[in-house]
Order: sequence, then structure tokens, then C-alpha cells
Amino acid sequence: MSGLLRSVPAVAQAPAAGDPLPSWNDGAAKQAILDFVRVTTDQASQSYVRPEERIATFDQDGTLWVEHPMYSQVVYCLDRVPTVVAKRPELKNAEPFKTVLSGNRAAMAKLSMRDLEKILAATLTGMTVDEFNAEAMKWLETARHPRWQRPYTELVYQPMLEVLRHLRDNGYRTYIVTGGGQDFVRIYSQQVYGIPPEQVVGTAGATKFGYGKDGKPFLTKEPKLLLNDNDAGKPEGIHLMIGRRPRAAFGNSNGDREMLEWTAWGMVRGSRCWSCMMTPRASTPTVRLRGCRTPGSVPSLPRSMAKRRRMDGR
Repeated sequence: MSGLLRSVPAVAQAPAAGDPLPSWNDGAAKQAILDFVRVTTDQASQSYVRPEERIATFDQDGTLWVEHPMYSQVVYCLDRVPTVVAKRPELKNAEPFKTVLSGNRAAMAKLSMRDLEKILAATLTGMTVDEFNAEAMKWLETARHPRWQRPYTELVYQPMLEVLRHLRDNGYRTYIVTGGGQDFVRIYSQQVYGIPPEQVVGTAGATKFGYGKDGKPFLTKEPKLLLNDNDAGKPEGIHLMIGRRPRAAFGNSNGDREMLEWTAWGMVRGSRCWSCMMTPRASTPTVRLRGCRTPGSVPSLPRSMAKRRRMDGR
């Protein structure tokens, strides 16, 4: 991992003196985050949360890093198709692989969900875990976003990195809960976000234990879905992998709705929780905060646009 993400100062950046969220405009959204952290970590506060219960969950795509023009892992899978076809030449004239090999972006944009599932299965399974990690790491080091011409791991939202750091500085454990592949995100989560791989909950496939000819044990990635960590799968995955209801949750799409509802519902059940919906714009690296709930407020679905936040456009 030594060559990966060297130019990303995400975790190392120090906050401005006295301001843990220096990239945020002063306003209601920033103040809500600061107030939440303050009241849940002050032992004199009625909203105090014990250290072992301080858990915050974050969606990744569109919340922590770019998701346009398409999800980064989908780009990785499309880029892997030529290598897969070279090993399995029978796929060369079979759809959807034929379309991907043509390089016709307009045609690829019309691929169905079933087509994408075939591509994901072919490019993400059938190899050992170690082989997958090596291939994905190589791609992350060399691939460039078509618009920004920077590594995908540099296209992260600086204000959100500050939120992650501020929560951790105050005893919160931060988790990524993503619809993306769990194994894929775990490769770079520590370096990019300061989140260790064991604190990444994502869509997960099965693995199979076996032995090589030399007797060395290994795990092979199997084409069997264990957890679809999107929509209702997010709170289900949180329960399965974390075992505690989050006290704060951040997301940007309908796929995060159930996670945000489940977190916010903790307020009704007597917990002190906070949830935030953000909607990034595809045209510029911006984020909007919607329906941010502070301790004591009534949980509901995000409704009104409360804050627009300009992000780092590297």
C-alpha cells in the first residue's frame, strides 16, 4: 500500500485553530454538527452518549467521494472486462461484454441492470481474495476520473473528511455503510478516510476456503451474494456487522433512506441520534444538506433544503 494515495492529505490535515470544520460555511448545518457532538460528549448533558455507544455511519458514493458520471467501482469493472475476456474468449462476442469491448460509451450507458450484474459477476469473482486486492489496488493507483483527471481516491469531499475527524476526536467510531463492494472499499478506506477495513460494511459476496497445490490456504471470491447493502440492506447490514444502532448517520440518496430512518427512529425510542441527508450535484462538486436533525427534534424524512455547501474541487 505504500505507493497508494500518497498525495491525499485527507486524514493528515489539521483543522484550523479553534474550528474543527474549517471548510464549512458558518450556518445552521455546521452548527447542528458541532452542537450534536458537544451535547452527546458532555457528561453534564441530558443527551450524553456513553463512549461505547458512539457510532456514526456514512454512505460513501456521493457522500464521501464522487459518484458521477457513474459509480467508481462500476468503472473499475468495465475497465476489467478486456482482461476477463482475454482469459475467457467465449465472452468476446457475448453481450454485454461485446458492447463494453466496443468502447461505445452511449451503448454502455444503455446497459440494463441485468447486464451490469453479469459484468460485476465476471469481474469481481472467480479469483482469490489476494488476487482481487492486488488488481483493485493497481487500478486505484492508475485510473483517472474522466472529468477531473485525478485518481478517484483524491476526489473526496474535504468537508466530510473534517466531519469524520471531528467525530473521531470526540470518541465516535466512524463506519462506512455502502452499497458498493465491501472488499473494494476496504482496500483504501484506511488511507483515504481513516476508517479501518473492519469498519466498512458493504455489499458482500461469498468466499470459499481451499488449499493450493503447495498446501497454502486461500479464499476464492464466489458468485453468490451474501448481503445487498443498499436500501433496507443498510440497517440490516449494520445490525449484522456492527450490532449497535448508529447515533449519527449521513447519506445522499434514496438508497440511504432506511439507514437514516432507522437512526432517527432511535430518538423516539429514547436514544440521542442525528441523521443527515445530502444531495450532491453532478455538474459541480457541491453538496446540499437536508433535514438535519439535532437531539430532541422529531425524526422524519428529509424534506426541505437547508444548506448548500461548496466542496473541494480537486
